[in-house]
Amino acid sequence: MSTTVDFTTVSTAGLESSPHADALAGLRANEARYFKNKYDHEFTVEPAGDAAEAVAWVHRILKEERDLEIASTPLEATSFETGGIRFAYVFYESGLSINVMYGPEKRAVGFKLSDGMEIPEELEAAGFKFARQKSKLAGTIRGSYFVIKGEYE
Repeated sequence: MSTTVDFTTVSTAGLESSPHADALAGLRANEARYFKNKYDHEFTVEPAGDAAEAVAWVHRILKEERDLEIASTPLEATSFETGGIRFAYVFYESGLSINVMYGPEKRAVGFKLSDGMEIPEELEAAGFKFARQKSKLAGTIRGSYFVIKGEYE
């Protein structure tokens, strides 16, 4: 069952098992606000087990593009199309959020770390550097990305 993420009242529902649940909920709400403001799109998520296709698509891109496997357990995920671009998000128990933006002109994988989270070993070993940004909903967000080169319909 999908849940619409409310960015005015931030909730940890679905993320309770994460040691960074509050910060991860803020990160999720930050994404919901972005999609509402930019695309007038309601950002919904569902338990990762119910969104297995979205999780598998993200994991396939990570594996094939950068030989990455995320050690943390996925908690929630979503996949949708808006503005002519396909998006997928996976929120992990560790506090990591991974998003895929797959459009005709721009294709990238983004990593976001919720406040207080250390860089996961698999991303640090791959040499990813993280920039910081401030968010009213999520505190300090650290992010990194890479451009997708392959085809992943």
